[in-house]
This record gives sequence, structure tokens and C-alpha cells, in this order.
Amino acid sequence: MSNSIINANSIGRYRWRICALLFFATTINYIDRQVLGILAPGLQREFSWSDSQYGMMVSAFQAAYAIGFLFMGHLMDRIGCRLGYIISISIWSIAAVLHALAKSFTGFGIFRFGLGLGESGNFPAAVKVSAEWFPKSERSLVNGIFVSGASIGAIVAPLIVPFIAIRYGWQWAFIVTGLFGFIWLAFWIVTYRKPEDHPRLSRAELNYIKKDPEESQVRIPWLKLLTYRQTWAFTVAKLLTDPVFSFFFFFLPKFFYTQHGITLDKIGPPIMMIYLMSDVGSIVGGWLSSFLMRRDWSVNKSRKTTMLIAAICVTPVYFASVTDDLWTSVALIGFALAAHQAWSANLFTLSSDMFPQHAVGSVVGIGSMFGAIGGMFGATFAGLLLEATGSYTFLFLAAGCTYLLALGLIHWLVPQLKAATLE
Repeated sequence: MSNSIINANSIGRYRWRICALLFFATTINYIDRQVLGILAPGLQREFSWSDSQYGMMVSAFQAAYAIGFLFMGHLMDRIGCRLGYIISISIWSIAAVLHALAKSFTGFGIFRFGLGLGESGNFPAAVKVSAEWFPKSERSLVNGIFVSGASIGAIVAPLIVPFIAIRYGWQWAFIVTGLFGFIWLAFWIVTYRKPEDHPRLSRAELNYIKKDPEESQVRIPWLKLLTYRQTWAFTVAKLLTDPVFSFFFFFLPKFFYTQHGITLDKIGPPIMMIYLMSDVGSIVGGWLSSFLMRRDWSVNKSRKTTMLIAAICVTPVYFASVTDDLWTSVALIGFALAAHQAWSANLFTLSSDMFPQHAVGSVVGIGSMFGAIGGMFGATFAGLLLEATGSYTFLFLAAGCTYLLALGLIHWLVPQLKAATLE
């Protein structure tokens, strides 16, 4: 038996149960938000929505997502993630179920807004929990695992949503998927406490979790965080790259329908392949950064090297918009989303690299708010552009260039990735 296995057994593994809960929360989060995108072609015909109206509906979700980040990240820092997650997932699960009652464009828009408001709590809470429950050397892997829940959710949704909608009606697709969150809540309430308060955590594992140098305990007002270059490094990267993932997430079913004639009953395999690839990218990206740190690379070098590789891997996605072959398009988009998830796992980890645990939720909330704003305007722009031109070419070209620009700005703002000095 290797020393690493012996050490792992002697330390304990309870923290990985917490990681599993973060993974399943993110999976449910992305199942719930994708239901509308999968059903969009049929609902557009039933309710006579235009492409620009669909884009505005997506923007309603993104607007609420952005507004929610204004207080959800701060809420997690103020009341803790146990209660904060309960509030967040309760709001979004109720809103998800209520989609079944919508009868108009306005009704769907209202419930999309509620869904976005609740879902905005997921990532600030998850990143904060990973900072509380894992040492820095494991955080990018943990973040990669729970970020991969987004891909798993995007795989599961095309498998179950068409099945439910075709057999029982589109309303039941919203109801069934919305109930998943309440099942998760039961496990969360029973399982989660902070490490120092958890009765089932061994002293050895607690010491391992707390092995990093003690962080600053200086409390800083939320608005003061906006004066730090570290905050803006995270924020600018989210602003530029979140809209890319949002575009693919919400518009892929429409893209395959328009470009390749793929209907609702056939959308499952292409979407599944894309998100399986992105799932691998998320875990590999998180693992690579942690692996490099264990090889004595600095935090700065390991994170940025991994993010550079991811940024380069997104660039070929442009060719997915000009090929006539379905599976070539699927492979290129899948490769790009795998790179995005690797990028995202490390970008989230930068927040806990640069800020102490008590500020992480707020920083993630600020950056994610700007990312959601970018996604909101990006979705509206995409809808208007598609309505005017019918072409996806420019959108795919922009997606391929964005990550290199974002990484350049991160390096300019925090060349050494130094922790913020809170005063």
C-alpha cells in the first residue's frame, strides 16, 4: 500500500462528502436552468415567440442572476453557507416548478427571473464551502469536481426532459426537475456544518484542512472590495468568459436545430457528447493545477499555466459554425466547453487564492454578478443578431478569442497573484 493511501486513510475523507454535495447542487442547478432551452423550439411554436423574445427571456434569467449576486455572495459571508444554501436552493426550486403554470411570454419571464435569483447563490456558496473545507492544494480539484456538475446537469437534462415532455407534457418536465432541489436540501440539512463544528470530522482531518497559514481576520466592507486589483482580476475574467458558456448553454439546441435539423427527440446524443467532454475538462483542469502545485510550482504559475492551456483550446470553436458535418461541430464545441470548464475551475480558485475565507463569498458574488450581466446582454445581442442575419459565425468567432484576452487582463492586474492585503 502506498504512503499516499496510508496518509489519506489516517487523515480521513469526510470532506469529500461535502464535495459530493456541492457537485449535486451544481448538477441540479444546471438541470433546472436548461429545461427551457431544451423545450424552446416546441414552446416557440406553441406560444409564437420570436428569436429576440427568446433572447429577452434568457436575459430575464441573467438579469436576476446578476441582481442576486449583489447580495447572495455577501449573504453567504454574513449568515454562513448552511442557511444561505437552504435559502438559495429553496427559491430556485420553487421558481422552477412554477414554470409549469406559465401561460404567456410574460409569465415565463417572471419565473425565469425567480429561477435566476435563487440560482445566483450556488457558486458563491460552493466556492466558499471549498475554501472552508479544503486546503489550497486541493481546492482547484474540488472546484473542478463541483463545476463538472454543470456538465452533468447538461447531460442529464436532455435525457430526461424530452422523455417527460413527450409523454406527459412540457409542464411536467418543469415540475419533476424542480423537485430535485428539495431532495438535495434534506441531505444538506443533515450533513453540513462548518469543519470546526462538525461532530463527525476527525481531529486529524480538521488539522489537515486548516494546515495553510492563518488567514487575515480583518473584516472589510463589501464596497471596499471594489478597490482591490485582485477583485477586478476575477471580475473582468468572469465578465468576458461567462457569456460564452451562457451562449452555448442556452442556444445549443437552437443551433443544432437551425444548422443541422436536429429536433427535440434527437437532441440527446449531441448534447450528451458535448457535456461529457466538458465534464472531463472540468476535472482535468482542476486536477492539473493541483498536480503542478504538488510538484512545487507556485500558485501563480500553476493556475495561469492551466488557464493558458484552456484559453488556447477554446480557439478552434469558430470552425464549428462553418462545418456541415454534425459530429465535427459537436467535437469542436465539446472541446471548447471542456476548456471553458477547466478555465472556470481555476478562475473560481483564484478568489480563495487571493482573499481569506470570510471574503470569498462576496468576491465571487461581485465577479459573478458582472459575469451574469455580460451573459444577459450577450443573450439579447445573440438573439437580435440571429434574427437579423441567421448566422452563428460571428458569435463563434468571438467565443474563440475571449479567453486569451481575459487571461492577459488577469496577468496585467495580478502579475504575481499576490493575496490581497486587507486593512
